[in-house]
Amino acid sequence: MEAGGLPLELWRMILAYLHLPDLGRCSLVCRAWYDLILSLDSTRWRQLCLGCTECRHPNWPNQPDVEPESWREAFKQHYLASKTWTKNALDLESSVCFSLFRRRRERRTLSVGPGHEFDSLGSALAMASLYDRIVLFPGVYEEQGEIILKVPVEIVGHGKLGEVALLASIDQHCSTTRLCNLVFMPAWFSPFMFKTTSGHVQFDNCNFENGHIQVHGPGTCQVKFCTFKNTHVFLHNVPLCVLENCEFVGSENNSVTVEGHPSADKNWAYKYLLGLIKSSPSVLPTEDSDSLMSLDLESRDQAWSPRTCDIVIEGSQSPTSPASTSPKPGSKAGSQEAEVGSDGERVAQTPDSSDGGLSPSGEDEDEDQLTYRLSYQVQGPRPVLGGSFLGPPLPGASIQLPSCLVLNSLQQELQKDKEAMALASSVQGCLIRKCLFRDGKGGVFVCSYGRAKMEGNIFRNLTYAVRCIHNSKIVMLRNDIHRCRASGIFLRLEGGGLIAGNNIYHNAEAGVDIRKKSNPLILCNQIHHGLRSGIVVLGNGKGVIRNNQIFSNKEAGIYILYHGNPVVSGNHIFKGRAAGIAVNENGKGLITENVIRENQWGGVDIRRGGVPVLRSNLICFGYSDGVVVGDEGKGLIEGNTIYANKGCGVWMMSSSLPHVTSNHVSYNGLYGVAVFSQKEGSGEFPGGHGAQENFSEDGDAILWETELEKDDDPLRRPIAIALVESNSINHNGASGLYVQSSEALHVLTNVIHANGDRGITIAQSSQLTRVASNSISCNRQSGVKVEAQCKVELRGNGIYDNRGHGIITKGDSTVVIENDIIGNRGSGLQLLPRSDTKVIKNRIHSFRAYGIAVRGRAKALVQENIIFQGKTSKTIFQQISNNRECIMQNNKFLVFKKKSDTWRLVNPPARPHLESSLRGPSTAHSGQKVTAMATRITARVEGGYHSNRSVFCTIL
Repeated sequence: MEAGGLPLELWRMILAYLHLPDLGRCSLVCRAWYDLILSLDSTRWRQLCLGCTECRHPNWPNQPDVEPESWREAFKQHYLASKTWTKNALDLESSVCFSLFRRRRERRTLSVGPGHEFDSLGSALAMASLYDRIVLFPGVYEEQGEIILKVPVEIVGHGKLGEVALLASIDQHCSTTRLCNLVFMPAWFSPFMFKTTSGHVQFDNCNFENGHIQVHGPGTCQVKFCTFKNTHVFLHNVPLCVLENCEFVGSENNSVTVEGHPSADKNWAYKYLLGLIKSSPSVLPTEDSDSLMSLDLESRDQAWSPRTCDIVIEGSQSPTSPASTSPKPGSKAGSQEAEVGSDGERVAQTPDSSDGGLSPSGEDEDEDQLTYRLSYQVQGPRPVLGGSFLGPPLPGASIQLPSCLVLNSLQQELQKDKEAMALASSVQGCLIRKCLFRDGKGGVFVCSYGRAKMEGNIFRNLTYAVRCIHNSKIVMLRNDIHRCRASGIFLRLEGGGLIAGNNIYHNAEAGVDIRKKSNPLILCNQIHHGLRSGIVVLGNGKGVIRNNQIFSNKEAGIYILYHGNPVVSGNHIFKGRAAGIAVNENGKGLITENVIRENQWGGVDIRRGGVPVLRSNLICFGYSDGVVVGDEGKGLIEGNTIYANKGCGVWMMSSSLPHVTSNHVSYNGLYGVAVFSQKEGSGEFPGGHGAQENFSEDGDAILWETELEKDDDPLRRPIAIALVESNSINHNGASGLYVQSSEALHVLTNVIHANGDRGITIAQSSQLTRVASNSISCNRQSGVKVEAQCKVELRGNGIYDNRGHGIITKGDSTVVIENDIIGNRGSGLQLLPRSDTKVIKNRIHSFRAYGIAVRGRAKALVQENIIFQGKTSKTIFQQISNNRECIMQNNKFLVFKKKSDTWRLVNPPARPHLESSLRGPSTAHSGQKVTAMATRITARVEGGYHSNRSVFCTIL
């Protein structure tokens, strides 16, 4: 711009000396001048804003060192807000309109102070007219009686804040008033410094010390840039009050109390306050600005492709009948096999493979003989990972979650949830924005159907930040809550509302405490580094806990107990010093689609009557077990991916009754699923899910039992026996399933594949353990091992290609019925001394060893089995000693005769059969055949869930 030949910088220097009215007139000259006035934002507008005695830094008290985006806009907002108290002049009757406007134009300024017109505030008010301005000059003014404001006036302190002190009790009876630049203290006869019941009061840049302020509906108030030192603001049935950029320090009780439902009767100021709130900058996000912590998880989408191996078997001599001697120890076949341990179990000597499941190929066999081919395909993780597969964890590898598990921003969540968006946008009752609460007892107390909204505040070094009780509702957006001596946010007695986008950390108790039927929506918060749990839900508390980051808490990230029943979904719970989620003392809850990782103890810990629904979660990289079901734990554990935990995937006590179904349990350091009668140290549980803790505010924990609700949740159907069904258990460090239990257990329709030890180990089972319709394949040792004095039923399983025996048993009551035991490196079935086994209607085949081997004086009934010949250097059946207690009846031995022989596993087809299982029918598959010499035996084992989460296998 050129005006009189002066450069732009010089014009800015000249205009920087103008006052506010002159700047306004210059901006109306033309567009160029308007833009020039706007360009003074960091100079003249900043000077005007900071030089105004009626306001402070726009980001005071929370961020006084951070400049606003626009100094002009900040000054404009304050100027408009300071004029709210006079807006009612426009609403008056037209008959008095001219008189009122004349008085506004000609309103007087009354001076109070030594040497001025009035000596006291009371005498000045006695002479004041509508909208007069009363200026108090520096000094201390103590009123001996209650001051009643009967006409709208403005009371302003002259000079700097702190130079004018007013010791008075003011009762407002007029429609509006404004007080500015004053220090209020209570009078000697009353703790109330100011109260109003119907009018509107506006406080700007004031200090309040050691007293009370009281506003009753339909009265309203607007408070900005004020400091409250040990002062209690009491708001009763207010339709709308605004507390903005204020500081609350050293309260001995609550700093702000909001009581009662907002009054339906609203005064004149309500609509102007509402318009002012909507026109001011919102704390709500406008774009995806949430910073999410990297989860260090790498998705591996490569599928485990079917493995195909060719095995050549010599077939030059005729098979022999069942023999009573073992092969010569010096034979070639013996040297090629796995070694036999003291208990008769074979341990493979071949090197490991990438997926832990080698085919039974012989490296030194001739290539012109019989071929055996096995191919395997194992179902990957559940849809929680978008149908992808997780490969072996790589140390130090960067880890990234698939897009379906990345946390949404607050704005994205609000756009998806219209109810939450309506809550976040609503303004009702009290609005507290950009305030600082510090170094006192309580922050905000909302009770008796009260309504409050808190945006962008800081709560620190308090006993608690916010309490919401008795059917009240709060909306908390982007607040910072830390170092509270108790819980940060506390809801009870049916409190509710929206808690979203807050940063809650370093609190001595829970970050959020929900109890007694409270039901909030907790959304997109960061809750971390608490000295106890992140969120506690108890005493019939409810709530929706969604899309939060909960990490590095000393106790459980989320703790549910005493019939707490929240919905916990889409959260990232990680790096806790105890469990990720603990469900105790009859706690419930629907826990779904969370990422629970790197916690010191169990990812999810269920004990003492806890009965949650745990569905479609990713539980990974824990330093202990993935899921712990402790003493008397129950619940449904369904469709979870339990991956790469250092302990067991799922650890269960025999006194628990969980339903574990359709989970993907892989690459855990110990057992995939373990069932124990007891666990070392089980009497002393780590922080957050073991010791009896005092969560009761009003008495002992037994008080919660008086409010219990009836358990009518259809998701939690009771079961009488612990049930492990339709899971994919693979690539774990020890056995896929380990049982050491004194109670009954059902193991149905699982895929147990490529585990580092046996597929299933039953070390103790005084009650019946039923293992039915499972696919057990490619495990490093035997498919199934049953120890002494165990009661086990093995029915309808497919046991394939394990590196040891198919089944090895010492049990005194073992039933092996209608199984397919094919292609294992050791014997198909080995019966050890003192075992008592019924072997009925099985199909058994071993390429390298015997179909059935009976060691010592084992008691057995071997009846109606089909036993296929393996290597011709081996016999089909082996019995070490003459044992009359081993009864053979109606068995069928199939041996090689000629190349044209074809054997088919039909009627029934290959096992496991799921048509009659609890999970419903599966896709039918065809074809089995076993042939001699050049005939090919092909087995295909597939683990899939399909539409009904079934597992199936087929042998060709």
